[in-house]
Amino acid sequence: MKTSVRMLAMVALGLGLLSAVGCGKLRARDQLNKGVQSYKNAKYEEAINHFQQAVSLDPSLLNARLYLATAYAQQVIQGVDTPENLQSAEQAIDQYKQVLERDPKNINSVKGIAYLYLQIKRFDDAKTFYRKAIDLDPNDPEPYYSVAVIDWTQSYQPRMEERAKVGLKPDEWIMKDKGNKKVCQMLREKTSGFIQDGIAMLEKALQLRPDYDDAMAYMNLLYRERADLECDDPAARAADLKTADVWVDKTMATKKAKAEKQPGNQGITMPSK
Repeated sequence: MKTSVRMLAMVALGLGLLSAVGCGKLRARDQLNKGVQSYKNAKYEEAINHFQQAVSLDPSLLNARLYLATAYAQQVIQGVDTPENLQSAEQAIDQYKQVLERDPKNINSVKGIAYLYLQIKRFDDAKTFYRKAIDLDPNDPEPYYSVAVIDWTQSYQPRMEERAKVGLKPDEWIMKDKGNKKVCQMLREKTSGFIQDGIAMLEKALQLRPDYDDAMAYMNLLYRERADLECDDPAARAADLKTADVWVDKTMATKKAKAEKQPGNQGITMPSK
């Protein structure tokens, strides 16, 4: 008799726990829905509060973590190094990483982390995650493009800093003064890998999306980077600048073709009588 009573008590306890879990999941989804509405209305602080509650009530609810990460990311300002901005970025990255712990192939989380690292100028980390996105979806041209943009940044910034040190104007070739040969060689050693990788990434992006005009624009920029570092080789520099000009023409032609295809660009139509 006592055994039966204990069994009934254990069953009742189990049912109570299941009910509590089920209730928690329902409340979590309710908070998720409220958060989505707040997010749509651009009430990001309110949305974050709802998403946090949803995650607390049901840690397995991945959509709540994704929305929470997105809401944090919405507050991140590109290139700003304030503690508040960096904290928002890290909070978003942490939520994306927790999603990846449960779903390692969640490409939206991988791209989200890459984008956030780019915004806070952690370029190597950003490239690592963009390359992970490429591994997950090698037919998406955008991660290739993003890696190339970072490659260009990592080449352009040190080059401009060194040019400023030796007093060169923006349009002056670094080797105009023979005394800059050491500077040129140092920059080639430091940045030529970025330039070559960027060009290769853009070539792949353009294979996947032939009318990718943004990729064409950066192809122009990368060839100009390489041209500036053609130390003591005016012919190679001239060839790279010529190639860069070709990419400028391709970019403009592609943009024009796209604009002509847009609705509303059919010219003036006279009303019929």
